[in-house]
Amino acid sequence: MTTSNRRSNFHTCFARIAQAVLFAGVMAATPGHAADGSTDSDKGTYDQESVLKDAEQFFGASTEGLAKIVEKAFKEHGRPSGYIKGEEASGAVTVGLRYGNGMLSMKTGKSRKVYWQGPSIGFDFGANVSKVFVLVYHLPSSDKIYQRFPAVDGSFYYVGGAGINYQQRDGVILAPIRLGVGMRAGASIGYMHYTREKTYLPF
Repeated sequence: MTTSNRRSNFHTCFARIAQAVLFAGVMAATPGHAADGSTDSDKGTYDQESVLKDAEQFFGASTEGLAKIVEKAFKEHGRPSGYIKGEEASGAVTVGLRYGNGMLSMKTGKSRKVYWQGPSIGFDFGANVSKVFVLVYHLPSSDKIYQRFPAVDGSFYYVGGAGINYQQRDGVILAPIRLGVGMRAGASIGYMHYTREKTYLPF
């Protein structure tokens, strides 16, 4: 074998080794993905399709307004880390009170019983009981739900029989969704206090 042939073979072998090392480095640096295509950051959150399905089953109704409200929440705040399925009782004479309870379910598997109470704007006189589906964003742990959440000014939206408003504190966002009769007194004012135990004091 001539010297030129030995050099050619050496260069070819070296090139193949370099390509293999480069490929291995790229694969190691590339973040892995789950088999369903979700990223690591999505594993602790709910996707839009499953949230809408759960909300429709919970309310027992499928409306265009509900789909648009859920779509709006995902567009503005992304994927929620949990949600609360519950019911509320409210009474109002222009300004009223709202009491509720439900079960907080986190994507991580944790769940907590939750009660809430606070002042609300009443659009008419009387009282009603209704269901509420609350999207929960950026909650670091289920225990952090137990605090007062001020309402975000001007955050009330109503589309085709469904409504949503936002409550926020220290980066945690709660987005109660209500349908139909639950829209009465739907926009909270001041704050909503979430507690471990049932209480009739809204303060």
